[in-house]
Amino acid sequence: MPDFPVLIALMLAGAAGYAWWNASRAAAERATQLGRDACRAAGVIWLDQSVHAAGLRLRRRRDGRLGWERSFRFEYSEDGEQRHVGRLVLHGEELVQFTGPARAAQVVALH
Repeated sequence: MPDFPVLIALMLAGAAGYAWWNASRAAAERATQLGRDACRAAGVIWLDQSVHAAGLRLRRRRDGRLGWERSFRFEYSEDGEQRHVGRLVLHGEELVQFTGPARAAQVVALH
């Protein structure tokens, strides 16, 4: 049986891993919502019904603290044949950059 300090370290590592996974899932769900809403507002087809993680980096928030900035990409089509790539960048839950259907940029900015 492992001794007490090792058990505590394993529990802390497990809790940190769960917190990381949970934050990643929440960011992906937020990006999915934003991508779907942007496509709906622009009147284009949101392809594959999902977003894909495209990047991760540490950045300072407005309050000066470090936080994770996650990039996601999604695909959409204006005519059902040609695919275009959109991109969302979230800092925490805040949308900091959007590239995608032009008519949707104003709607996404309001989120």
